Amino acid sequence: MTMKISMPISYAGGFEESARQVVALEKAGLDIAWVAEAYGYDGVSYMGYLAAKTERVHIGSGILPIYTRTPTLLAMTAAGVDALSNGRCVLGLGASGPQVIEGFHGVVYDKPLARTREIVKICREVWAREAPLVNEGPMYPIPVPEGQGTGLGKPLKIIGHPVRSRIPIYIASLGEKNVALTAEIADGWLPVFFVPEKANDVFGDALAAGRAKRSPDLEPLDIAAGGVVCITDDAQQAESVRDMSRFMAALYIGGMGAKGQNFYNALVTRYGYEKEAAEIQDLYLSGKKQEAAAAVPHELLEKTSLCGPEGYIKDRIAAYKEAGVTVLSVTPFAEKPEDVVDKLKTWSA
Repeated sequence: MTMKISMPISYAGGFEESARQVVALEKAGLDIAWVAEAYGYDGVSYMGYLAAKTERVHIGSGILPIYTRTPTLLAMTAAGVDALSNGRCVLGLGASGPQVIEGFHGVVYDKPLARTREIVKICREVWAREAPLVNEGPMYPIPVPEGQGTGLGKPLKIIGHPVRSRIPIYIASLGEKNVALTAEIADGWLPVFFVPEKANDVFGDALAAGRAKRSPDLEPLDIAAGGVVCITDDAQQAESVRDMSRFMAALYIGGMGAKGQNFYNALVTRYGYEKEAAEIQDLYLSGKKQEAAAAVPHELLEKTSLCGPEGYIKDRIAAYKEAGVTVLSVTPFAEKPEDVVDKLKTWSA
């Protein structure tokens, strides 16, 4: 199996500079560029900009929160980016979390699984354009049911003909039920803090349950996972780069949600770091962010990154392959990230 190489794209240094880097990465063999959307700029605008600046690389939303748009707008958005890029869109979806959805968007965070299932169904029906869209619900009844609204709504087809009738849908999920749903209906899975050696113990049953219900019309599930990459013989440098992930890990494990409502904390607990996960959360929520970062287990940082000599990184790639990863998602730490991508393309073949 030849793994694809993907990369989250930061535009902190400006959209134009970031796009130039993506062009260089595309030439080096990058397969998918992921554009995030949290509560800064929207992700779709930049996806369209990248579509105009590139020729081959696929452009993925990593991710669009399902609560921020209607199902039909998600379908229209993906179809639009797909048309702009001549069939290179990947629709990455996720539930995000209550803090962002309720705190920033003012939308009630409820029934994420039921919503995800209907959204995927509706998107595929919109793109297929086989009949005017009708969805019985219960989450998204389309058109508005009789007795509600003005009564003027009627089933419609998307006006334009999508470039593809099936745009790949990747789902970001961590909980057992959500992972099972992903394995059942999605084209790809976007896990975070993916530890290859522990993935089967933590996710195996859920993936198997979902695959047992998977339609034969779907290709095998893609799994996109990885981490920061630093190719170096300097052990101290490798350690330093891994340590740069501490604050981000502490933010997710400790600060992304309240006690009992933090999906990332629950995942790290399931990995066997129950004591550490609780400590990180207690420290972070009490404002002690430096101490929370220091409490992130070294082993977790090591197993969710690829930092070290070439031989070590090749072994880590093999471990990801063994765990079923088909898309290696990386954040290169290098003066020229495209050189890292070029090497990873060769080593992952």
